[in-house]
Amino acid sequence: MRGKCIEEFEVGQVDESRARTITETDVVQFSWISGDVNPMHTDAVHSARSPIGQRIAHGALGLSVATGLSASIGYLDGTAVAALGIDEWKFLKPILFGDTVRLRATIVSARPTSKPDRGVLVRRMDLLNQRDEVVQTGLMTTMVLTRAGLEAVATKS
Repeated sequence: MRGKCIEEFEVGQVDESRARTITETDVVQFSWISGDVNPMHTDAVHSARSPIGQRIAHGALGLSVATGLSASIGYLDGTAVAALGIDEWKFLKPILFGDTVRLRATIVSARPTSKPDRGVLVRRMDLLNQRDEVVQTGLMTTMVLTRAGLEAVATKS
């Protein structure tokens, strides 16, 4: 299955990803990759005394998982050109170890640009936990091929 070209997206379209459980291993590995070893993520004794009462996943880990869940939807496979921005991203609730999250993506706008081979896609991304609570939300903007752009890529192969 190939991804969609910019002309194939409909404003208001909503898609949901598969779900993924956030594990202690995810958080430990993200701590080392990112260098963020804040005790709220890494120290069970410290975090037990915090207002949340337990360790939590990094906000940036949630954002990273959201991008992966977005990819799992598949509608940008082979048609995404580049990420252009993440705007208005909010961390609304903590992601706890053992939470199972999924992504709800809503098309906000899909428009061609002045260049005939590409367009700009804006999606509202809501990361939800197993209780259907939005834990993170924001807008992701992606450059996407047009039909003409996809045809040009195919002829280069």
